[in-house]
Parts: sequence; C-alpha cells; structure tokens
Amino acid sequence: MNDRLSLCMIVKNEADILAECLRSVQDVVSEIVILDTGSTDDTVAIAESFGAVIGHYEWSNDFAAARNEALKLVTKEWVLVLDADEKLNEKAIEDIEKAITEPDTLAVNLVRYEIGAAQSPYSLVSRLFRMHPAIKFERPYHAMIDDSVAELLTVEPQWQIKDLSTIAIFHTGYQREAIAKLEKSTRAKQAMEAYFKAHKNDPYVCSKLGAIYIYEGLAKQGLKTLKQGLKCSANASPNLLYELHYHLGNAFRKQGETDKAIKHYNQAIEQPIINKLKIGAHHNLGALLQTLGKAEEAIAQHQTTVVIDPTFAAGHYHMGMAYKAVGKVGEAITAYEQCLKYDPYNPWVHQNLAAILYRIGQIEESTKFFKQAIALHDEQNPQEAAKLRAKLKDLISAPL
Repeated sequence: MNDRLSLCMIVKNEADILAECLRSVQDVVSEIVILDTGSTDDTVAIAESFGAVIGHYEWSNDFAAARNEALKLVTKEWVLVLDADEKLNEKAIEDIEKAITEPDTLAVNLVRYEIGAAQSPYSLVSRLFRMHPAIKFERPYHAMIDDSVAELLTVEPQWQIKDLSTIAIFHTGYQREAIAKLEKSTRAKQAMEAYFKAHKNDPYVCSKLGAIYIYEGLAKQGLKTLKQGLKCSANASPNLLYELHYHLGNAFRKQGETDKAIKHYNQAIEQPIINKLKIGAHHNLGALLQTLGKAEEAIAQHQTTVVIDPTFAAGHYHMGMAYKAVGKVGEAITAYEQCLKYDPYNPWVHQNLAAILYRIGQIEESTKFFKQAIALHDEQNPQEAAKLRAKLKDLISAPL
C-alpha cells in the first residue's frame, strides 16, 4: 500500500460495478475518496465497506465541477482518478509507484484499454497527478486536467509530464450494454454541443464532438467540426493531432473520399505517440485499402496492429480476409484461428473459417465451424442464422 496515493472517484448508482473497481485498488492506495452525486441504490454502502471517505454533491450536469469537488476531500500527495466502470491493472502497479517517487513528475498519462471498442482499443488518459493547488479539472464532459497543467507549466516549467506505456486501466464503459445503459453518446453530445457554442476554437472539443457526429452518421457535420479543430490546432499535442487526423480519416472514408481518408490516416500514424494508440488508424487504413483492392498493403497495416498488440482480434480477422483475397489460404486460416483465441464468440470468424476449409476439401472440419457460426448467429442475430442455413442447405448433408 502506498501512503502517498489516494483514489478519487465520483459516482452515482454504481452498485453493480463499484466493488470490482475498488477491489482493484484497495491494496495500492492508502485513501479512497468517493463523491456521491445522488445514488438511490447501495453505492454509498459499498463504498463505506471499503473504508472510503464519502462526500455528497448535488449533480449539476458538469463532470469537471464534480471532480474538483471530490479533489477537495483528498489528503494525500498523489491522486489516481478512476470511474466505477474502470479497474486498475495490477501489472501497472510497480510502474505507477515508481513514477510517483520521481520528484520532478507532476502528472502521469496512463494507457487505458477500452474493452469492447473494436477499432481503437487503447486511449491515453491524464488520471494520475500530484495534488498541486493549480491543477483542476475543466470541461463539463470528458473532464480533464490537461488545460490547467499546461497553464501551470508556463509558470513552473521545471515539472515533467510522463507517459506510462504499460496498460494501467481496464475500461468496460464502451461495451454495448454499458453504452445503452448510460446513453453515453447522447449525454456527451448534449454537453459538448453546449460547450462548443462558446469554444469554437477548441481543438479538443472539436475532435470529440466531430467523432460523435461521425458515429451518428452525420458525416458533413462531423467533417465541418473536425476541420475547424484542425484549423485551430497549432499548439495541440501529438495525441490530439492524432485524434483529429484519425477522425477525419473516418469522416472522409464515410463520404467516399478515399484519397483524403488515406492521407489523414497516414498523418495520424506519423504522430510521435505510443504505438498502442495508433492501432485504430492502422486498422481502418488497412480495411480501406482492402476495399480498394490493395490487399497486400492492407495486410501490412493489419500485421502492424497485431505486432503492436497480439491480442487485437479485429486485426487478425481483417488480415485473414486480406490473405484470402490474394489466395494465401494457409495464412488466412492461421489468421482466423488466431482471431478465435481472442474473440471466440464472433460468428463471422467461424463462418469465414468454415468457408475456406470447405473450399479446400476439409468438409468435416468446415461443418464444425459452420455449426458454431449458426449457433452464435442464433444467439446474436437469428436472421443471419437463417440466411446461413439456407445457403448451406444443398452443400452440407449434416443437419444444421
């Protein structure tokens, strides 16, 4: 247990997940601070069972205000900020404890693994920092300390900001059921649109809001917002420039402007940031190249993603499709098999692998994977199961 480190959280109705989060840090921090913003379930009781210092705050639809109120309860020299849908990775504890012993370090950016985010599984978050009176959270949504840290460095330039490359946080909030539960996209959009009206030259809010527009299918609005962000990004960090170029790549891809999409994906990849954070750009660039018939170039991009992270299932899957397109059957089979190690419940992987095995005459093995594909489709999308059964009716004699 580190007597210099406090955990600080804001919560509301998190009884179903809070204990798991707190268990991940209870032997690491010497203080747990929980600010409750109006729970009506057992959230507070669970926090108390872990010995937490409890504060109460009337929710004002402003995450930064709530986080700053929570910081007032912290008594330790360093603070780790988590949400209830996050857990600390025990493999990062040693690196975190080492980082906070360095006397010139002001803040440590942590790599967060976004469980359920198929394209960009990693992000960098400023969640570990020294309790300096000038550090505060800003922005009503996606509250962050970065602005106050940048301002502080202009008057106290001796401080250092460190990036910790080890995965430090596991985040489940991007899983489909969690998004549906919290209506995350809608809340984010409303808060950021209000902020954007008064801060049209803020590249960070342009990046986040533009990405939401793209996700919602509002490509023109997303492009306009992202271009505005890039226009005013002269002093933006490499991480923010990556996000702007990455989202612009996605926007132009949806618009069918493939040359511009490729340009922005490559500009994202060129940013001097942690390689894990670039997986989304490599992956989407590879998928785009595949649709343009450039399978060999696509393979190179997907190979890069699985070198960076061998567990990146989508990289293996798309590499399998690209290998199949150039007739490299053995490599395609291997790629699909690798994908199934990390994403065993994806019916499309089973289906594609089954199709290849069928074509090379491995009927018995193919049938096994077709059956598994149908079973998974039955659970996830019965219409797809019916389509596959119909396709296979005259091909495979065994009942499906």
